[in-house]
Amino acid sequence: MVWLRRTTHYLFIVVVAVNSTLLTINAGDYIFYTDWMWTSFVVFSVSQSTMLAVGAIYYMLFTGVPGTATYYATIMTIYTWVAKGAWFALGYPYDFIVVPVWIPSAMLLDLTYWATRRNKHAAIIIGGTLVGLSFPLFNMVNLLLVRDPLEVAFKYPRPTLPAYMTPIEPQVGKFYNSPVALGSGAGAVLTVPIAALGAKLNTWTYRWMAA
Repeated sequence: MVWLRRTTHYLFIVVVAVNSTLLTINAGDYIFYTDWMWTSFVVFSVSQSTMLAVGAIYYMLFTGVPGTATYYATIMTIYTWVAKGAWFALGYPYDFIVVPVWIPSAMLLDLTYWATRRNKHAAIIIGGTLVGLSFPLFNMVNLLLVRDPLEVAFKYPRPTLPAYMTPIEPQVGKFYNSPVALGSGAGAVLTVPIAALGAKLNTWTYRWMAA
């Protein structure tokens, strides 16, 4: 039954990593930033930090080896860059899809697990909080290096975009003044229970395979 348990674990890891890539393409491409501007940054930050936490902590607790979360984030990054390559092959620029910066936040999760001597609860609470807090900070630096999304939006309209979602001038500052702070605060609160869910999924999988 060991091979079946391991196969189930690895299949779950692949599914979560693929889903994170799809989530990035749907919630993190240029048009999302263009239409909603900083509102989308908060939504994007929360969705990506929670997606990272649930898969990374599942994988890390499965192996019990600090560093596994970073490895998982690297898998997510590679998948998304491959997806970017598919759009690039269709004639769109590489800036068409913005790849999130998952790896530094995953490294903080690994460091927490290592520093607390593989304490699962510390990884969930402290590590989950650090992931939620840090991701918007790293990702904002990433966005500052990307070409103006409005320029990309008008020059390269998304082929599947319906008419009513034509790119519009963003209303910067309409909702709040600090999207990074709001994204970090919301992420820190929501990432912890999602990290706990990832840890629980790990336990449930073992119990299911042992039944």
